[in-house]
Amino acid sequence: MTTISRRPASGPRQLTRVGERLSFVYLERCVVHRDANAITAEDAEGVRHIPSATIGTLLLGPGTRITHQAMAVLGDCGAAVVWVGENGVRFYAGGRALSRTSALVEAQALAWANQRTRLDVARAMYRLRFPDEDPAGCTRRQLLGREGDRVKRCYAEQAARTGVPWRGRRFTPGDFGSGDAPNQAVTAAAQCMYGIAQTVVAALGCSPGLGFVHSGHELSFVLDVADFYKTDIGIPVAFEVVAEGPEDIGPRTRRALRDRINSAGLLDRCVRDIQGLLAPAGADLSDAGDRVTLLSDRGAEVAAGRNYSDHEGGQGDTLVQDIGAQDGLTRDGVIW
Repeated sequence: MTTISRRPASGPRQLTRVGERLSFVYLERCVVHRDANAITAEDAEGVRHIPSATIGTLLLGPGTRITHQAMAVLGDCGAAVVWVGENGVRFYAGGRALSRTSALVEAQALAWANQRTRLDVARAMYRLRFPDEDPAGCTRRQLLGREGDRVKRCYAEQAARTGVPWRGRRFTPGDFGSGDAPNQAVTAAAQCMYGIAQTVVAALGCSPGLGFVHSGHELSFVLDVADFYKTDIGIPVAFEVVAEGPEDIGPRTRRALRDRINSAGLLDRCVRDIQGLLAPAGADLSDAGDRVTLLSDRGAEVAAGRNYSDHEGGQGDTLVQDIGAQDGLTRDGVIW
């Protein structure tokens, strides 16, 4: 009988697309190890096998230990790994991107490097969040003002809908317990959303630091993406959790948000949103396998694995004849 432990390693085209994965899996007080292409979580109740290619983000809570082999398989599968506290989530490490093409990150860098196109993308982001408003012609200061008004309005609407008293957004970074229950829930939801956004950004091969609204932080683009879903998923879930009771706000918010993300198909939506914002019309984002080329003059691309020395009549020595072999050598780190 075929088992997980007997399956061969997956290639790029066999990996589960990020939009089809579990949003995140939370583990605590266990040892995380590897069994072939699965990770295992062992605690006092036994051992559980989790197919690594189906995970978007692995959240490691208090009391967890993880082996080098487990991190290796998660990295190969493009899963993000996040160490978390009992009351919060913070991104520390991630795996290799699921995407094997640089088309999207090149489009992101091209749009980011020009002040005009960077503002155009920021306006498109605002339109994505608030489709009933037209941000055309708005300055950055006007966009920030509009966003602030909409978020304040969202807090008031959710407080009225759930009957939860709201006295404004107040929290102390690093001190989760200092806020009241609604603020704790909003903080927990926001931190979870940052982990989810980081997963998709990493899986698509985008640069987390090249933001269009946020700037100056290594995760600026992650913060941009997480904000897409603040008012229609994050804040409503937070208020619903508080309305059910003030106990265990952090864990309950995390579980409720996980369920909402899965039922809403958020990962797939997030992939489409990022590609729609960054990818130029007609861009080829397919992943047929590892493809490495060299840039020549006027933006032309030439095949890698060849020697282009002028002493060889402009033709050069063929180092790798077979493209498939070239792809494999590149993937395995032989060509560098």
